Amino acid sequence: MLSKVFSSAVSGVEATTITIEVNLGGRPAEGQKYHHMVGLPDNAVKEGFQRIEAAIKNSGHEFPRRLIVVNLAPADIRKQGSAYDLPIAIGVLSSDDQIMNKDLETFIIMGELALDGTIRPIRGALPIAIQARKEKFKGFILPKENAKEAAIVSDLAVYGVGHINEVIDFLNGVRNINPEIHNTRELFEEQVNSYDVDFADVKGQENIKRAMELAAAGGHNVILIGPPGAGKTMLAKRLPTILPPLSLMEALETTKIHSVAGLMQSNASLIATRPFRSPHHTISDVALVGGGSNPSPGEISLSHNGVLFLDELPEFKRQVLEVMRQPMEARKVTISRAKVSVDFPASFMLIAAMNPCPCGYYNHPNKDCVCGPGVVKKYLSKVSGPLLDRIDLHVEVTPVSYDELAQRDIPVERSETIVSRVIKARELQQERYKDVPGIYCNAQMSSNQVKQFCQINQAGNILLKTAMERLQLSARAYDRILKVARTAADLAGSEDIKIEHLAEAIQLRSLDRESWAG
Repeated sequence: MLSKVFSSAVSGVEATTITIEVNLGGRPAEGQKYHHMVGLPDNAVKEGFQRIEAAIKNSGHEFPRRLIVVNLAPADIRKQGSAYDLPIAIGVLSSDDQIMNKDLETFIIMGELALDGTIRPIRGALPIAIQARKEKFKGFILPKENAKEAAIVSDLAVYGVGHINEVIDFLNGVRNINPEIHNTRELFEEQVNSYDVDFADVKGQENIKRAMELAAAGGHNVILIGPPGAGKTMLAKRLPTILPPLSLMEALETTKIHSVAGLMQSNASLIATRPFRSPHHTISDVALVGGGSNPSPGEISLSHNGVLFLDELPEFKRQVLEVMRQPMEARKVTISRAKVSVDFPASFMLIAAMNPCPCGYYNHPNKDCVCGPGVVKKYLSKVSGPLLDRIDLHVEVTPVSYDELAQRDIPVERSETIVSRVIKARELQQERYKDVPGIYCNAQMSSNQVKQFCQINQAGNILLKTAMERLQLSARAYDRILKVARTAADLAGSEDIKIEHLAEAIQLRSLDRESWAG
């Protein structure tokens, strides 16, 4: 007898429906292999037969000792992972008339089986659920640990199960399973912008906070340069708290990526805060940008709609940093293999931090640098010019004095106050670029758009020319200064870029000064 069960395969952050056809034949001859699987299954899928047989027997059901042929269609798509265990098991039992359900083909079924019939969680539940709704399936049967994640998709009945017997009884009509129900918008509104940290935790550093506000308002990448213990990491971790809140669509995009990567916590549903990723400097280029034999998202995609923080930037391998340049411009990364090419979104803000020299105390107000002649320049040269070219703000972070740390009665701005100004600036930018496709904030402007939207008056031209000559700023600093000045003007609610906006932007290009490292 032939039965059909529907499952799904995830490629990139999108899902493709897989039809699992199971045919039962006669008794196998002595010594003949009794099961065959076709349709490009990998080893994890092929090994599933041993798990399926043990799970069915240990759950009190009979495993048919007949010729079993399983076809996974479409046959030209590689089937990977153990999540096909449950649908294949249901297909086998349906072909043997142990499951009688005329509506079996209206469900998507996914899950890995343990030998005792327990159903283990899977990756990519959210994109699978989205595709199932798109193709008008009636319901989605999956591990209960993934049910909340899939239930944020409306108009799809999501059934979380913990054991194969629950699925068999449900399909045979002898057990009722209540579908997981969530009000996605209500859940999102409860969790959005809920952070454990706040800019009010930072004592002093008002000029650095202002630079971070500029970065958030314009979507600018930032590099923080300062000695150990100056507060670089503390400031970077609080940047997501002053970014505009995620929209519901951005939250779904972000959740899909984390779901595919298998990083959703058990019984988690929706990621409603901007991600903050901080990989160690020993990371490989594949782990950073994504890839592998079965392409999976890297840190830059896991930072999508959020912040990627690279601490101790010069300690990263140069090759690792260089592969990040193209995704920073394209805001996506394409992973190509011999038989497959997948795209992962990668629209993130880069926050980098570094010491000014190997010992960490170059330009320190109280401690002497012990690095020899030329060592500082050599250390800074570990970060390439093309990468620095993509970082708009160069911020020097100085240590906080004891007096500033000890002050208790001075009011400190909270993140919610800062983010209100950031949101107003972003609204101005959205209105400005509404007719420019692919541009949503000042940092994304091209050179031609800088000429169009960042015009300055005669006094501004004189100031910028003088600054570039006296401070020996490099040519690449020109556009960056104008972009940041445009953001400063937006924060001030000014249509024109004024002298004070230019002056502030000029101060935030430390590494472009030829004399900075002596």
